[in-house]
Amino acid sequence: MTKPVPSVCVSYPANGSSTTSNEMGMRAMQERAYEKRGEQYLLIKSPPASGKSRALMFIALDKLHNQGLKQAIIVVPEKSIGSSFADEPLTKFGFWADWTVAPRWNLCNAPGGDDGKVGSVRSFLDSDDQILVCTHATFRFAVDKFGIEAFDDRLIAVDEFHHVSANPDNKLGAHLGAMIARDKLHVVAMTGSYFRGDTEAVLGPEDEAKFETVTYTYYEQLSGYTYLKTLDIGYFFYSGSYADDLLKVLDPDEKTILHIPNVNSRESTKDKHREVEHILDALGEWQGTDAETGFQLIKQPDGRVLRVADLVDDEAAKRERVSAALKDPKQKNNREHVDIIIALGMAKEGFDWIWCEHALTVGYRSSLTEIVQIIGRATRDAKGKTHSRFTNLIAEPDASEEAVKEAVNDTLKAIAASLLMEQVLTPKFEFKPKVATNTAQEGFDYGKGGFDPEKCNVGFNEDSGKFQIEIKGLTQPKSPEASRICENDLNEVITAFVQDKTTIERGLFDEELVPEELTQVRMGKIVQSKFPELDAEDQEAVRQHAVAALNFTQQAKKTLLGDDTEAQANTAFVTGVRQFAMNVRDLDIDLIDRINPFSEAYAILAKTMSEDSLKQVAAVIEAKKIKLTPEEARDLAKRALKFKQERGVLPSLTSSDAWEKKMAEGVAYLARMKQEAMNAQ
Repeated sequence: MTKPVPSVCVSYPANGSSTTSNEMGMRAMQERAYEKRGEQYLLIKSPPASGKSRALMFIALDKLHNQGLKQAIIVVPEKSIGSSFADEPLTKFGFWADWTVAPRWNLCNAPGGDDGKVGSVRSFLDSDDQILVCTHATFRFAVDKFGIEAFDDRLIAVDEFHHVSANPDNKLGAHLGAMIARDKLHVVAMTGSYFRGDTEAVLGPEDEAKFETVTYTYYEQLSGYTYLKTLDIGYFFYSGSYADDLLKVLDPDEKTILHIPNVNSRESTKDKHREVEHILDALGEWQGTDAETGFQLIKQPDGRVLRVADLVDDEAAKRERVSAALKDPKQKNNREHVDIIIALGMAKEGFDWIWCEHALTVGYRSSLTEIVQIIGRATRDAKGKTHSRFTNLIAEPDASEEAVKEAVNDTLKAIAASLLMEQVLTPKFEFKPKVATNTAQEGFDYGKGGFDPEKCNVGFNEDSGKFQIEIKGLTQPKSPEASRICENDLNEVITAFVQDKTTIERGLFDEELVPEELTQVRMGKIVQSKFPELDAEDQEAVRQHAVAALNFTQQAKKTLLGDDTEAQANTAFVTGVRQFAMNVRDLDIDLIDRINPFSEAYAILAKTMSEDSLKQVAAVIEAKKIKLTPEEARDLAKRALKFKQERGVLPSLTSSDAWEKKMAEGVAYLARMKQEAMNAQ
């Protein structure tokens, strides 16, 4: 069997520190979060399997017993994740109280739909019980019915917080925004990826500023594991049907979660059931179905029988039986319970199978959030599990090899940044008026959205590190806040605009639409809604800059792709990563080593990323955010050297100590300056 070569190999010391508990039963991340338990608004950014659920238990119990809050409401995105907040005997490990949820108040286990559970929320609010677990949807319905005042003096803990959005159409985000504005409750937000696949802001700047943040990176988590030592990430391209090449990347000896492509994707055959049957046939000889679990039994040529869980089956009873068997707490520590899980939309976020060694995903995923969540399925620590990997099997793009290579490198950098809990952003554009000495027609019509590149100067500003487009007549912001928005927050405005219901419905389907209705009226209302503190002139400046940025981006897409829909579909991998990779291009890191044949297509292989190089990625990212003068950096670096002489290690960029982090920033800044000087030479 052909063994795939990983695109990126991340190695770490596996010293057990992240799974070692203190005298209160807290692991490293949980202890770090518990130190901030007194904060009214707390944001925990920490990877899957790092113990966010238990961290919340410690914090919630303290808020209930020592901080005067009446109740704690735990809000999760889907019912299956509710099991993460089941009863835990915390006193057994040294804590001063146990975590107990009365069965009637874990609404994730209750029958019926989310809207039907609103009455149970009311009963809980009126009771003397302290802990409720429900889904995001149930919580939204309850707030709609009872108002935000009903939740005063309580803790609202939101798991998988990236489901929240600052967009006014996101009801959960709107409810939380109103609650924060009322300022009569506490919020603990938890997420393994503090960004959304649609690049939309999770929180507005004014709300985010109220949160105290605890960050625990993938590197810290994995380096502290007891058993798991390496994580491989690979991108493999194929031609023809993916089923023909699947067994070249799927090793039946590895515990695997296989995500087949969405039926609407290019990689799908449009018959998901036939795809599953083909996979089962390729694995071996079918022996029947296990009566207790519903797992498919497949006999391999060597006589070993694989236990395969099919979560693609549309028959609800069968799928629920398999799903229940996978969640059986008695089997959590049984490595032989299941060998392969085949899924489509399930077994991703919040799914806990500690034995998973290989997360194999077929089809391009445009959402970086989804990629990170899938990777998280394979990064649990388990006895005897020293290696895990994520593989993305993708239809070969209709693009030049060089373009694909560049896109893969951007993807790998974005994933590396994500594993370090960094927000990955879209490109920033800087617009300035075009200097003209005549009365020629403006290069850009702000009403109809017309764009004439020949009448606009486009270049890259080395000083600001941004693309600069000079357009005659562009209204400039007056206030510092409006200037800041035009420089840094246009992406939020554009995202709100392109996801606006009126924009989508009328822009796509109304042939008689007057363009000004969207670019002036809708965009104007969005700007007014997002930035009500600006005066009318500054709001108009922001609107014009946003429309200019949107049109410039669209013009670039047309130049690259033309108007051919099929061409756009075939270059999805290359163009898709641009949503999150434009910013990571600023990171001077080359992860590509060579290109090797794979089947009839190829695999792009990268340099091995070691413990030191992952730290280098973190340093490069952090250095891009540091605002220091060379003199300040040199002074901090001298102090960092003394710090190392005294303690044996350099200051850390992830330290919770503000002064240690500041010294580390000075070192990172000087390293960045040195690298840029070398590049210039």
